[in-house]
Amino acid sequence: MSHLSEILSRVRPSATIAASTRAGELRAAGSDIVSLSAGEPDFDTPRFIIDAANEALLSGKTRYAPAGGIPELRDAVVRKFRRDNKISYERGNVAITCGAKQAIYNGLVASLNQGDEVIIPSPYWVSYPDMVTLAGGVPIIVDTSEDTGFLLSASALEGALSPRTRWLILNSPSNPSGSLYEHETLKELGELIAKHPKAGVISDEIYEHLVYGDRSFTSFVQACPHLLERTLIVNGVSKTFAMTGWRIGYAAGESGLIKGMTVVQSQSASSATTFCQWAAVAALDSDMSFFEPMRRAFDERRRFITTALNDIDGLSCALPEGAFYAFPSCADLIGRKKEDGKVIANDEDLTLYALESAGVAMVHGEAFGSPNHLRCSYACSLDNLREATARLKSAFGALV
Repeated sequence: MSHLSEILSRVRPSATIAASTRAGELRAAGSDIVSLSAGEPDFDTPRFIIDAANEALLSGKTRYAPAGGIPELRDAVVRKFRRDNKISYERGNVAITCGAKQAIYNGLVASLNQGDEVIIPSPYWVSYPDMVTLAGGVPIIVDTSEDTGFLLSASALEGALSPRTRWLILNSPSNPSGSLYEHETLKELGELIAKHPKAGVISDEIYEHLVYGDRSFTSFVQACPHLLERTLIVNGVSKTFAMTGWRIGYAAGESGLIKGMTVVQSQSASSATTFCQWAAVAALDSDMSFFEPMRRAFDERRRFITTALNDIDGLSCALPEGAFYAFPSCADLIGRKKEDGKVIANDEDLTLYALESAGVAMVHGEAFGSPNHLRCSYACSLDNLREATARLKSAFGALV
């Protein structure tokens, strides 16, 4: 008989992975499924990155790597921050991890003591609260709303800060809302953090290049350079370079924290895959000429899906500013009945109904701490988006 850790009773499986897995299972069983659940670009990894991986393999770069990452990739990360964000780090400020998720987890494990608090604005990426719990911390959820663009306000942060606050986690652009923090808002939040000497900011910047219209990305440290030593920036190659399966992330922060994270890494995954790290060097040092067509495609899909969702009775969707997710409100559909008379009691019921009756996979908003919403990924073709929204319009229109 299995005896599992007590802490697992307080940790949920990843809802996004579960939704994508279920869609894949149904598709494999013969169902016609259109998935809007995956946070994964549908573009192929650029060929020059694949070539760099092949070259690394053929030249024998297949052995263990240092726990903190190969020096060449850590230096490439340093160059990236200086070039893209005008932030000066040294190699000792950088750790390479098995994806950006592990960078966040390692940072939490290396820094939290039992009972330390981590402030997380909702809607949030599904893994943040559970990673805090696994690391022995206490997630403090602060709700935001559509009225404020799903952005954390200074007044809301001030009300959540306490002597036990260790971190504020910010994600800009946001998964799931697509919201983007401007320079002045980040500066206001930073001023409050500065008043609490034990508090810092984990800034998840994995979607930094996926920004649309006339908006521009600001790294937290750009807005708050005085908090450089109290900020852990997390990023990776998954989204920008269409390298989700390569599992290469990185973090930059105070050297003592980075050393602690490297210890955690050494006793868990040992290191990120060696030849994938060499591929990431090529990615980060590239001229990014491949990226603009990808960004334009996402922008076109962004505008299409927002219009299409707003055309569905019962849904209301703001235009996302970044990432590749739409986050419509479905509050007007909660309480309606299906043809069999069963009531749609919540957003999870609605996503199950969409999957079963329309063959459209989404993730329910409750998983992101924001009930009565749906996360719809537009990291898929326009044809798939047309088909999915047409199916949803028909299925939701049948609710009474």
